Amino acid sequence: MTAAPTTDEYRTLIARALGVALDADTDGPDLRRLFTPSSHRLALDPDVTVVRGARGTGKTYWAKALTDPELREVAARSYMMPRLRRVRVTTGFTTGGGADTPYPGKRRIARLLREGADPEVFWCAVVMMALGVPEIASIPDWADRIRWAEENEDAYEDALRKADREARDSGETRVLLFDALDHLHADRNTADRLVSALFQVALELRLTTGALRAKIFVRPDMYDSAPKTFPDASKLGANAADLTWSRENLYGLLFHRLGNHPSAEAEKFRAQYGEWLTQGEGRFVAPVDLIADEKCQERAFVALAGPYMGTDRRKGHTFTWVPNHLQDGKGRVSPRTWLLALRTATDLTAERYATQLYPLHYEAIRESLHEASRVRVDELKEDIGWAATAIEQLEGEQVPIEPSVVRQCWERGGLAEILRRMREDDDENSGPRAAADDPIGLIEELVELGVLTERTSGALDLPDVYRLAFDIGRKGGVPRKS
Repeated sequence: MTAAPTTDEYRTLIARALGVALDADTDGPDLRRLFTPSSHRLALDPDVTVVRGARGTGKTYWAKALTDPELREVAARSYMMPRLRRVRVTTGFTTGGGADTPYPGKRRIARLLREGADPEVFWCAVVMMALGVPEIASIPDWADRIRWAEENEDAYEDALRKADREARDSGETRVLLFDALDHLHADRNTADRLVSALFQVALELRLTTGALRAKIFVRPDMYDSAPKTFPDASKLGANAADLTWSRENLYGLLFHRLGNHPSAEAEKFRAQYGEWLTQGEGRFVAPVDLIADEKCQERAFVALAGPYMGTDRRKGHTFTWVPNHLQDGKGRVSPRTWLLALRTATDLTAERYATQLYPLHYEAIRESLHEASRVRVDELKEDIGWAATAIEQLEGEQVPIEPSVVRQCWERGGLAEILRRMREDDDENSGPRAAADDPIGLIEELVELGVLTERTSGALDLPDVYRLAFDIGRKGGVPRKS
């Protein structure tokens, strides 16, 4: 049997395999690294219209992968979904729209709406452009395209029937992908109206055609806040899937990344864990037990990080401790946060604990939570700014915390007035659904978002993945940075 990687070789492998760029916009999928978690199968089904996923769970990753025939083949094989081999995918919206895409960019959308464009007509024009309808594609300006779509309502239905018939005759399913919906418009209320109209158009595609489908990747909070007052809206939720990551999936992702790095260290790693299936062009598939058996996964992770978060079990087991401390109030762990924490722990171990027995030192793992928390809170500020503003006003406090203390902090910090200004200024994160001066409603919404959790006693808690960057303490918990 090939000798196991040395401690230094393991550190080198982890650092290189996990990389630096962990954002899907700059670190897209490729044949080697594409991982197919068991829980994502339904999300890739062409008949599933809405795919909900929080920041960093894989929305843009899968949207990009589905447009690549080679990566789509990997998914078809992994998920035993031969239908994925018979789809034709076109992007209906993502970041960077322009002259060479069938959709406009964010600034152009804002101008179109200011000029009076109806959101539903806008999406109908986008769908026709994605389907390559000559009459609208020959019009150079988006304002004129939308006017044409509004004046030629029958042309849209004719275009759908024609595209549906052609897809059926060829044995294909035409899939229109929509991603990065948080980039639709700076004003959240306007973005909600656009998303609502997109849902309506997508549902109509599903109900009126046999071979045309939309697949919409959307954050859960945007899905919830978009009005669903159109006919048959309830069918949208019945036809939705969620991008979730179990602990088994997270460890499977880690070991897949380690085993697919093009290096001698990766070859040594693979040799320790049974037969890896070779799929060509440098892609390897791990044995089932390394992907799906938590006992095997724990043994593999203990080889990297040791068994305990200290000198004995009283500090916790590394295998459960790491994902538990990275999850939000809903028990969700972003794979981006997961990989970032492990990469940071590797760097810290090399800097401070290089002579230690294991590639990852428990103190480095504990400290890596601060970087993971910083990144996660930055994402929260971008995605749901009002929630970050509310928690920022608890700085210096300690959890668990009574709701009455939270209300006092908010009153002292003038949160209600800040939230009102955010709405008035048409801020990108324009505010909560609850009234700005309704602290109970705000708390309930923060719990619903997974930012806060509520104990049976009624006291409120804050997951470490948010708590540390907000400089909020917890007795006996991971300490704040001094």
